[in-house]
Amino acid sequence: MGKTSNFILRAIFTLIMVLLFGLLIWIGPIALICIVLTIQVKCFQEIIAIGYSVYKVHGLKWFRSLSWYFLLASNYFIFGESLVDYFLLGYHRFISFSLYLIGLVWFVLSLQKRYYMRQFSLFAWTHVTLLIFVTQSYLIIQNLFEGLIWFIVPVSMIICNDVMAYVFGTLCGRTPLIKLSPRKTWEGFIGGGLATILLSAILSHFMCQYKYFTCPVDYSRGIHLETIDCKSSALFIPTEYTVIPKHWTYAIELFYFIKLPTTVKLCPFVLHSLALALFSSVVGPFGGFFASGFKRAFKVKDFSDTIPGHGGIVDRFDCQFLMATFTNVYISTFIRAPSHTKLLNQIMLLPMEHQLKIYETLRNVLIDSGQILDTMTEPVAPA
Repeated sequence: MGKTSNFILRAIFTLIMVLLFGLLIWIGPIALICIVLTIQVKCFQEIIAIGYSVYKVHGLKWFRSLSWYFLLASNYFIFGESLVDYFLLGYHRFISFSLYLIGLVWFVLSLQKRYYMRQFSLFAWTHVTLLIFVTQSYLIIQNLFEGLIWFIVPVSMIICNDVMAYVFGTLCGRTPLIKLSPRKTWEGFIGGGLATILLSAILSHFMCQYKYFTCPVDYSRGIHLETIDCKSSALFIPTEYTVIPKHWTYAIELFYFIKLPTTVKLCPFVLHSLALALFSSVVGPFGGFFASGFKRAFKVKDFSDTIPGHGGIVDRFDCQFLMATFTNVYISTFIRAPSHTKLLNQIMLLPMEHQLKIYETLRNVLIDSGQILDTMTEPVAPA
């Protein structure tokens, strides 16, 4: 296939994937979670398939089933841990540990004398694959629960960076960027980065205006997931920022003379999105370079041929997983406050005397700080 034909095919399926992504956003959170889990399973399948090909152990009894068993067990542990906060599932960690022990015993019983090294290599291969894809898919979904905007904007940045880097690289790429990916150029890298920063500002400004995107996603009406109607966070309320410091007198006079505003009004989230855009433009592509190095190490062109013009699912989502981790760390570090629901659920599991102790401590703190008056009735001790 020629370069032009490949460009057209790639463009067509890029458009199809973007439209599908838009459709899933319209359907709602449950559709987005389902597609994330589907991508996780497909990525796992592609990497495990390469492992079987590399170590040539297709005939080993039970090993393929064992790999998929560990995938199910790890998903139960990772995602069940978050469901504990909502449904108070009992004995979750004990059940998870028991499931892993069953897999470990199963693996030991499946060992065959002439294949020890290959089997232990694949055992490690499986666990590293689980660490990458199960953990990252969990982080993506956790970002989604903070509000669809924390899911859509980072994902869109990677898509934009990937598409625009390919376009700029194809049209005007001349200078090689990295030996791992000979087709990557500095022109594509810079062009993709600038386009990503511009898109992040425009998309973030648009989405901040709608509670559907900014409100957290929560469980409601049984097992359904939906965005809740919330009071807008300060992140999504337009705030006035000064473009030029007040002591820059000459610059202020120049702005007045050419009739440019010295202040700008925008939502704080737009500034946060610029930080995410810088990461997706500068560091995000290294997820793709990592995948390129992996393919070169095992002499494969693509992870599979699932998407015409693109390769496998891993080929398209290698940078998304790195972006998901950064977004989750960013939210935890700069945005998220401790979850009062989680704290309350944990307190309710304590013995009554411990609950009363917490009540007394909190009450004294609030009285000392003047938040409440010391006129409250003493709690009744349990019989």
